[in-house]
Amino acid sequence: MTERERLLGLLTRLAYEKRKVVLSSGRESDFYIDTKQASLTAEGHYLVGRLVLAEIREHFSAAQAVGGMTMGADPIASAVSLTSFLERPPGMPAFYVRKEPKAHGTAQWLEGKKAIPAGAAVAVVEDVVTTGASTLKAVDRVRSEGFRVLGVVALVDREEGGRGAVEGAGVALRVLFRRSDFP
Repeated sequence: MTERERLLGLLTRLAYEKRKVVLSSGRESDFYIDTKQASLTAEGHYLVGRLVLAEIREHFSAAQAVGGMTMGADPIASAVSLTSFLERPPGMPAFYVRKEPKAHGTAQWLEGKKAIPAGAAVAVVEDVVTTGASTLKAVDRVRSEGFRVLGVVALVDREEGGRGAVEGAGVALRVLFRRSDFP
């Protein structure tokens, strides 16, 4: 069984639920994919790190760091950063984009920024793309911090218009799985 098949199996077993839910976009759906349930397992973390890093290296090879909107992207960014270090030190640092600026101290939007060279090229990661709104918000926030976004790698595309919105904004999007890959 390939690593991709193993990750899809974990996502199907642990992250995918067939039930009515209201998504962050406000839309109602008959299924839910909480990728953190799989990516926070030891095997899932390993597989996410390997597969997402492979996508970044193939399609966004100049990336010097990896990160995305908290919380969905946090385990993905951490897994990719660790994997990149294990495969090719010094690796790529991870960063997390806050939904709101830190309310105290430095009031920063990005965690991990000090480890990334000013103006660096980065890859944004995402757990699930639905409408593309949160993906584009992360991209905009990263750009406003002075970084150059090469593209986005997402674990799952719900196939509900998000790809069109992201790519329509001029941002390359790579996905590991689509809604049609699940039961």
